[in-house]
Amino acid sequence: MDAEARGELPSGHVALVISDRSGAYALERARGAGIPAMEISKKSCGSQEAFEKKLQEALEEYGIQVIVLAGFLSILSGAFTARWPRRILNVHPSLIPSFCGAGFYGLKVHEAALRRGVKVTGATVHFVNEIPDGGEIIAQKAVEILPGDTPEILQRRVMEQAEWILLPRAVEQVCREEKEHEHL
Repeated sequence: MDAEARGELPSGHVALVISDRSGAYALERARGAGIPAMEISKKSCGSQEAFEKKLQEALEEYGIQVIVLAGFLSILSGAFTARWPRRILNVHPSLIPSFCGAGFYGLKVHEAALRRGVKVTGATVHFVNEIPDGGEIIAQKAVEILPGDTPEILQRRVMEQAEWILLPRAVEQVCREEKEHEHL
C-alpha cells in the first residue's frame, strides 16, 4: 500500500488484503485505506481444501491477477499454486537457499542466522510453488549482520534495507509482465 501511494506500482494496485491471522494489522490498514480486507484461515475453514477454496473464491470475486504473500504464513498446496503460475510472490527474510523452507519464518529466520554466525543475510523475493520457499528467485538483496545484533534488530534492518525495497520492485515487474501478457 505504501509503495502504491508513492507511485511505485504503476502497473498494478492493491485490490484486496487477505490475512490468515485474525487481528492482523494489515487488515486494519487496508480498511483504513478503503481497500477490501478479510480474514481467511485454515483454522476457521476446517481444512486445507476448504481454506484454499474460500481463498480462490475471494480472489476471483475481486478479479485478482497477482498475489503477494507478505506476512501470510499458511503454506499453499501444489494444486493451488499450479493455478497461479508465476503470479504468486513471497518475500522471505533470508538469502534463499539459506534459512528457508517449512518452519523458517519471522524471527525464527533471524535467530537461525545469528546462531549460525553468518556475516551476511538479506531478503529474497521469489515465485511461490508447491515447495515452501522453493520457487524461482526474482530478486535478492544482502544485509550485513552487525556485532550486537538481536533477532529483533536484525529483522528490522532486513525489512528496511531489503524487503521494503525488493518487494515493491518485484511486484511492479510481475504486474507489468502480466499486463503485457494480457495484451498479446
